[in-house]
Amino acid sequence: MLTFVLFLILFPGASVARHPFNQDCGSTFCGNLNISFPFRLKNQPPQCGCHDLELECENNNHTSLVLREGKFSVQNIFYENETIQVVDSSLDKNDCNSLPLSSVTYHYNTYSSYNNKRESQPSIMNVVNCTKLIRSSQYIDASRCTTKSNTSSPPTSFFYFLDENTVLNLNQACTVEAVVPIMVKNISGMSTLAIYNKLSEGISIILRPFFGIPCLLVLVIYKWSRRHLSMDDKIEEFLQSHNLAPIRYSFKQVKKMTKNFKDKLGEGGYGSVFKGKLCSGHHVAIKLLCTSKGKGEDFINEVASIGRIHHANVTKLIGFCVEGSKQALVYDFMSNGSLDKIIFSEEKRNTLGWKKLFDIVLGVAQGIDYLHQGCDMQILHFDIKPHNILLDENFNPKVSDFGLAKLYSVDDNIVSLTAARGTIGYIAPELVYKNLGGISYKADVYSFGMLVLEMVGRRKNLNAFANHTSQIYFPSWIYDRLDQGEDMELGDISDDEKVMIRKMIITAFWCIQLLPSDRPSMNKVLKMLESNVELFEMPPKPFHQVPLETSTEVDNCENSNDEESRSLDVVTITSFNVV
Repeated sequence: MLTFVLFLILFPGASVARHPFNQDCGSTFCGNLNISFPFRLKNQPPQCGCHDLELECENNNHTSLVLREGKFSVQNIFYENETIQVVDSSLDKNDCNSLPLSSVTYHYNTYSSYNNKRESQPSIMNVVNCTKLIRSSQYIDASRCTTKSNTSSPPTSFFYFLDENTVLNLNQACTVEAVVPIMVKNISGMSTLAIYNKLSEGISIILRPFFGIPCLLVLVIYKWSRRHLSMDDKIEEFLQSHNLAPIRYSFKQVKKMTKNFKDKLGEGGYGSVFKGKLCSGHHVAIKLLCTSKGKGEDFINEVASIGRIHHANVTKLIGFCVEGSKQALVYDFMSNGSLDKIIFSEEKRNTLGWKKLFDIVLGVAQGIDYLHQGCDMQILHFDIKPHNILLDENFNPKVSDFGLAKLYSVDDNIVSLTAARGTIGYIAPELVYKNLGGISYKADVYSFGMLVLEMVGRRKNLNAFANHTSQIYFPSWIYDRLDQGEDMELGDISDDEKVMIRKMIITAFWCIQLLPSDRPSMNKVLKMLESNVELFEMPPKPFHQVPLETSTEVDNCENSNDEESRSLDVVTITSFNVV
């Protein structure tokens, strides 16, 4: 059976405070197991332990821990080092039809094997259920049965193991049944038996410290008023306060948060966004994803990419909902909305001074740089634009909307795409014209450069509904003036502001160079923004005419009312000004 150890790192206060709360409970036994604070048995009073650590005693000799992810048999509890050893009850070595269906969705800091060997690197394995036979080496048969069933009717379900990257392109005939940690870098090329052998070695999960203070708070609340939140509410508050994994909500909960979708914040390329409130009083923005694509790639992309990262300049994914065709993402609410609502508004464009605008540029660059090289996987956004930059109450920027994002190995310098991704006016030219170079993180660098030019000009570089690309005017105009040393006519500004503006513009022109190889990395962009502008070399003028007529697919969601994202699935580009 699949064994793993849950390392529960408690706050020291939990041990110190053990006796005041459980002095009337004493020690309880289930078989040979000593059950005491912070654990409690199901029939014990709430003050004897944490609700989240409630155990069941079956037949007075079998202890079980029931989590939302599955049921586990408790083998041992080590109070001295605060660990609990459990066994996944869903996997039976004597039953070849049993599957590892107990997911482990808590955010973890470290995996290590049960015997503390660390030669392996952990990964996430997905157990998927398909309605048809999938003939692909990436889909590893999950069945250990060597003999066929005697029933004459053909099977209706086929179970497979997929690694965490393959699931991003999940066959539409399949659904994910469980997410299981396994002590290998990835399962590609492994046999079914080898996977089960690796699972049987066990997993150690080191969790963040969360059972100390939150548990004590629950007990204090019980002492005061004898009322407590539901399990879901407590998990919500706990995960939210400790920056852990996204919570899965039901669609009924989503409707309750939004008061039946009463307050609509806007509509973007991938669905409508509504304001909501969690039970804790925390305000959120809930995005209902459109389903015109029918495969849910944007939903999988967004949860898989943003669900694993935490950065000051990347929007925080609190939770998600998926019930059939109903898909929603729950984010932190950004009170100042998206950047485009400010820089393109006649009324609000002067709300942000040049210093704050420069800080926003710097923050966005830091967020993108983190996506490119700050995670265990390289995350390419492919849709950097003002609409996807959100501003909090202090106008701090957050990169958002990961519907087009793709995850790649950090070792991949060139990546493959089946279609151009992004919004017209921000798409890097190599996504359309393959002869310009391979697709890489430099595509995001290009989009960032276009974003910065629009921020400086406080106007669109491109009229998305124009018939001719000659209407891309501001970048060309500003380059000529800058190159000739003329005034940029940006109003009454100080000398320090002129330096900041010049720094942003020159950096942006380097970012939108025609060839990807001529563009800097985001890390280099940050160094440029933080260095002396006098040391900058003026880049070549990045405006070149590509006379070919090219028809390319552009990944985006149909039927959008968002101007910046209003692009058809097939877009014909008659001439392409690389700006």
